[in-house]
Amino acid sequence: MKPILKIKIAVDAAMSVSMLLLMAYGLVGEAAHEWIGMGMFALFVAHHVLNRRWINAVPRGRYTPLRIVQTALAGLIFLCMVGSMISGIVLSRHVFAFLPRHGGYELAGKLHILCAFWGFVLMSLHLGMHWNMLLTMARKHLRPNQICTWVLRIAGYSFAAYGAVTFVRRDVGLYLLLKSHFVFFDYSEPLIAFLLDYLAVMGQFVAVGFLLSHVIRQGTVKNYAQKSL
Repeated sequence: MKPILKIKIAVDAAMSVSMLLLMAYGLVGEAAHEWIGMGMFALFVAHHVLNRRWINAVPRGRYTPLRIVQTALAGLIFLCMVGSMISGIVLSRHVFAFLPRHGGYELAGKLHILCAFWGFVLMSLHLGMHWNMLLTMARKHLRPNQICTWVLRIAGYSFAAYGAVTFVRRDVGLYLLLKSHFVFFDYSEPLIAFLLDYLAVMGQFVAVGFLLSHVIRQGTVKNYAQKSL
């Protein structure tokens, strides 16, 4: 594996961990949340620097259905990150406490929740749409047998199914639709339990993204085959 690819994977893995910790705002503490957010933004910038070739190629080439969806996802994630950062600066009581205050806290709070939860969902979908590439690399280096492959596949989809249940139990949909302006936490809950639940929710959307990319690829191949006849 090339060093640059290892760096990309490490940055993306760090972003995934940071994203989970950011969702646990009430359990990690306000100051830690802000510093993790700063780290997340730095990783986001690093991710774009490492993938600058893809960014430079956006205006060029033919747009397949899969490329349209992936580009739209990337654009929406960018907007969520910018929205989270701007609203986070307005709400900051630690990292940016030195900045002058001019109000707008209520709007910033709503924007922060909206961007945080939609960013979480969209990044998970984005990861899922690139999951096939990660699976290919894993198969190349680990070379699992057929039984191991099926066990991991069943475990993965079972975890995603648990994520769908957790999505409802944790009222994630309410925050996505901004029907609640405050995120509620059970402060007696162990942090690891919260993180595992949100990892499952992430897994749910990774699975959705993976299946969506597969459906789009299959549809593109069928259309190409029909045109060739």
